[in-house]
Amino acid sequence: MASTVLIFSASLIALFLFSLTGVNANAGSNVFSMQSYGARGDGLHDDTKALRDAWAAACSSAKPAVLLIPKGKKYLNRHTILSGPCKSNIVLMSNLMASPKRSDWSKETIRHWILISGVTSLTITGGGTIDGNGKIWWQNSCKTNSNLPCTEAPMALTLHACKNLKVEDLKVVNSQQIQISVEDCTDVKMSPVSITAPETSPNTDDIHITRSRDVQVMDCTIKTGDDCMSIQDRTENLHVNNMVCGPRHGISIGSLGDHNSEAHVSNVTVDNGRLYGTTNGARIKTWQGGKGSAKNIVFQNMKSAVEVSDVLFKNIRGTSASEEAIMLHCSSSVPCHGITLEYVKLTVKGGSNDVRSTCQNAEWKKSGSVSPQPCSFKN
Repeated sequence: MASTVLIFSASLIALFLFSLTGVNANAGSNVFSMQSYGARGDGLHDDTKALRDAWAAACSSAKPAVLLIPKGKKYLNRHTILSGPCKSNIVLMSNLMASPKRSDWSKETIRHWILISGVTSLTITGGGTIDGNGKIWWQNSCKTNSNLPCTEAPMALTLHACKNLKVEDLKVVNSQQIQISVEDCTDVKMSPVSITAPETSPNTDDIHITRSRDVQVMDCTIKTGDDCMSIQDRTENLHVNNMVCGPRHGISIGSLGDHNSEAHVSNVTVDNGRLYGTTNGARIKTWQGGKGSAKNIVFQNMKSAVEVSDVLFKNIRGTSASEEAIMLHCSSSVPCHGITLEYVKLTVKGGSNDVRSTCQNAEWKKSGSVSPQPCSFKN
């Protein structure tokens, strides 16, 4: 049975699309475009071989290389391994979409969609999207339908045994399962990264970190169906700053020590987090019977509030005991929205019309007459 140490409980609230613009690809860099290797980019034909061939050419380049997946197209890919070591630094730029067919994954490849392994000095950048096309996997999950058998599903992007790794200006959407997994890596910087999937999508953990050290995750926005971050065994020197997280499960260390195992996590700082609609907030999860340690952990400057939305006040008449008859006061971090006042008339006790109201961090609209009006409104 799992035992949980709750560090901070948030209340319920409140790769790659690329051009060369802004990328460090100077005249000394070799550019390898997927289209030069036969990619169609129509979202229908399989471009897996083109990606692998372009990677092989970039990885063997003696000069710094750019693997370019041109802007404005969708490159359909099945399971792909992009491995090193490479002869020089690589900048990877792409807009990739997973095959929608579960049959394109075998028992041997089912855990990974894009796996990048053993590369030093890799930058993933460019402002584009990795689309996991996860709907078919979610529909066949035992967590969606308890009558179905529980099976594994691919992780969208796995970064394995990489050093001096940068992930910048990347969007990941609708992963089949885990969105980004960082495994056995050193010196990793991720900023900014946007990850989205439906709240109901099962097991779509966002940033999963294990057996890695010296990792920085900054300015990331995460909205999916599971943990915003999953921090696992042998994570050391992790700094997370300015993360927007929610809904679902929040930021988790663990589970640690399952199946009587030994696990160690140390020197983790989560700073300036904003949590929306998370069921647990920030937490450390451990298992009875396990051993090891979770030490030097800091959760600080984290904000949460109860989100108030879609509220109707209708046909309200009466007198107020104080001159301040209406107060719409909401959190500055999570403002109220969708508030409607419909036919409201309030006066001060004794019949005086000298009635006041105040409004803070609230977006509202009126239907019919409203008096007093708490602040500027939207029709």
